[in-house]
Amino acid sequence: MSGEVEVRVPGNDWTVLDRVRPEHPPFVSVVVVHYEQPGDLARTLGALARQTHPQDLLEVIVVDDGSATAPEVPPGVRLIRLPDRGFRAATARNRGAAVARGSVLCFLDADTAPEPGYVTELTRLPAVRDDAVTVGRRRHAAFSPADYATPVELAGPRAELPEPAWLRDAYARSHDLRDADHRSYRYVISSVLACSRAFFAATGGFDESFDEYGGEDWEWAHRAFTRGAVLAHVPTAVAWHNGPDVSGRSDDPDELRRRMNRETLLLLNRIGVPGSVGRGLRSAAADIVVTLPPGTPAATAVCADLLLEALPTARIVVDDALAALFPGDDRVLGRSSAITSRADARVTVTTDTLFTVPRADRAAFCAALARATDDVGTGDLGWVELCGPAPDLTGPALTVTGSAVTLTVAAERAEHRCERRPDAHEFTTERRRAALRALPAEPELAAHLGGWAD
Repeated sequence: MSGEVEVRVPGNDWTVLDRVRPEHPPFVSVVVVHYEQPGDLARTLGALARQTHPQDLLEVIVVDDGSATAPEVPPGVRLIRLPDRGFRAATARNRGAAVARGSVLCFLDADTAPEPGYVTELTRLPAVRDDAVTVGRRRHAAFSPADYATPVELAGPRAELPEPAWLRDAYARSHDLRDADHRSYRYVISSVLACSRAFFAATGGFDESFDEYGGEDWEWAHRAFTRGAVLAHVPTAVAWHNGPDVSGRSDDPDELRRRMNRETLLLLNRIGVPGSVGRGLRSAAADIVVTLPPGTPAATAVCADLLLEALPTARIVVDDALAALFPGDDRVLGRSSAITSRADARVTVTTDTLFTVPRADRAAFCAALARATDDVGTGDLGWVELCGPAPDLTGPALTVTGSAVTLTVAAERAEHRCERRPDAHEFTTERRRAALRALPAEPELAAHLGGWAD
C-alpha cells in the first residue's frame, strides 16, 4: 500500500514502528454503524468533521442497521441503509468496507465520538504496515443532550464514567498488546478499530452469521491474529462512548449474564484456542491440525493414536481412504474435508515420516508436543522442530535408534506472515530433541494398542 515502509517486526513487537510515520497521510474511510441513535450520530459526525487528519483524505460512510427512520447526515457523508433483521453490526461494517475508497479503514459506532487526533493516531500503523490492526482507547461518559454542541474532548472528561478495569488491565499487562497471544482477540474492540482495506479483504471481513449483540469483533480479531496481524493498542487514539461498558448497561444481573453466555457459546464453536473452549469441551473450529504422510493403515493408526494422546483436541488429516477406517473418531479426517483448511487452525503440525516413540519416553513426548503447540505464535517464535535422533543438536546424544524424524509445529500466523514477507524473517525456529522413531511399514498394531510394544 502507498506509504508502507519495510521495517522488520519480530512477532508482534509493533514498538519497532514507534517513530515511523507515513510519507503521506493515507486516504481513510471511516465506517460508522448506526441504529436509532440520531443524537449520538450527530455528535460523532461533528467530531469527525473536526479531525486533524486532512479532510480531503477522509471519507465518512454511515451504515444504518435498520432504523425506522433514516438518520440525517451532512453533505459529503455517504448513507447506506439496511433492513431491520436483527443486530447486524458485522454485516453493516462489511457493507461499509465494500464501498470504501480509502487504503485504511476506520470503524466507529454511532455512539462513540472521536477526539480530534483520533484518526491520525489510529491509522498511523496501518498506513505504514498493511497487516497492522489497531484498537483505540474507548473511554466512557454519561452525555446529556446539552453536551451535543460541546467538543467531545471537553464534554467527555466532564461526564466521565469509569473505564472497564478488565480492559485497562489487559492493555497494561500486554504492554498495549505488544505481548499479544492467542487469547488477545478479547481486547480488540470493533467500535475503535482500524486496519488496511487490503488486509481486511484478505481476512474475508466480519462473519455475517452474527446477528445478536457481541462476538463478531472478537471472532474477526482471532482470524486476523491467526493470519499474521500485528495487533496494537493505541491509547492516544481516544474516542468517547456514550454510556458505560456492557457490564454496566443492565440492572438485571441474570439477563446480563445470559447475554454474555450466549456470546461465549457462539464463540466456543468458532474459536478453538485453549481458554476459549475450556478443558473438556471441544469446538467445531479446528485449533490444531496435524497432517500425516501416506502410509499403511497400521502405521497411520499407531502414529495418529500417539499424536491424539498428546493433543486430544487436534484434527488428524490422512488420506480419505484411511480416514474411513476410523469411523468412531471424528478427529481423524480425510484430506478432502473442508475443516482441514489451514485458515481454520491456530497451529499446524507436519511430518514426512510416520513415527512412534518408545514407551518409556511417551509421557515426556506428549508434554513436549503440547508445550510446543502452546509456545508457537507467542512472541517471535514461529516454528518448533521436534527432532530425533539429531546428531547436530547440542547436549547428550539420543539413545533411540532408527531413521531421523522431524515433527514441525508451526504457528499459522508465522506461516501467513512469511508468505507475505518471505525475506523479513520476523519469526524464529527452535529445534528441540524428542525420542521419535520411524515406523516400519507394518508395525505391530495390536502390541501398540495393547501397551506391550516398546
